[in-house]
Amino acid sequence: MQSLVDSLMSHRFTAVLAYFSVGILALIVFLACFERVTKYDSWKEIRKGNLSVAMATGGKIFGICNIFRFSIEANDTIYQSLLWAGVGFMLLLVAYFLFEFLTPVFKIDDEIERDNRAVGFLAMVLSASLSYIIGAAVV
Repeated sequence: MQSLVDSLMSHRFTAVLAYFSVGILALIVFLACFERVTKYDSWKEIRKGNLSVAMATGGKIFGICNIFRFSIEANDTIYQSLLWAGVGFMLLLVAYFLFEFLTPVFKIDDEIERDNRAVGFLAMVLSASLSYIIGAAVV
């Protein structure tokens, strides 16, 4: 099976399709994990027009994709890329919990759900910024 995958990955077009497909699948899985740990329903809140949730979710999407980009650039196989993207995602998830823990004056999830745009913006910037550090570390 691996030799078949390796031969398919030697063609540029199939490699692009494979990385794109695996990246989209990983994004969906990782976003679903984030959805399980937040107190609010992201897509319901976005549908209601909650800009804070949209910014925080957008930061998570950017962060996940950026980490996956770094792992694609640094690894030889799609398997290694997916493995290191998973490690990077776990670090991004840990950073999310640290953000919640290190702000004891208010609850991040509650503020984002209440559409506190300052907190939503900060969550977006933290996810995006930390994805560069995490991405550089997982290569």
